[in-house]
Amino acid sequence: MNTQIIKNPRVTEKASNALEQNVYTFDISASANKTEIRKAIFTLYKVKPVRVNVLPVTKKTVMKGRSKEGKRGGGRKALVYLKAGDKIEFI
Repeated sequence: MNTQIIKNPRVTEKASNALEQNVYTFDISASANKTEIRKAIFTLYKVKPVRVNVLPVTKKTVMKGRSKEGKRGGGRKALVYLKAGDKIEFI
């Protein structure tokens, strides 16, 4: 159940810059709340988050060919704040 809440770490330039402040970014399921995210982080990575923020990720409009428009992306992301000594290792 906890592995379905957190889909994967979000690897972007903005997310990697936030790692310097000990903030980790994850893609999460649409129905997850902050308490479930906090428990899932603890069971997966054995660290206790200090704070969790949840934000929407907007869908982007893309062109498929010349006349077809489509949508890409969307969903939710979580910003997980850790204490100064704690660390999450991505393999």
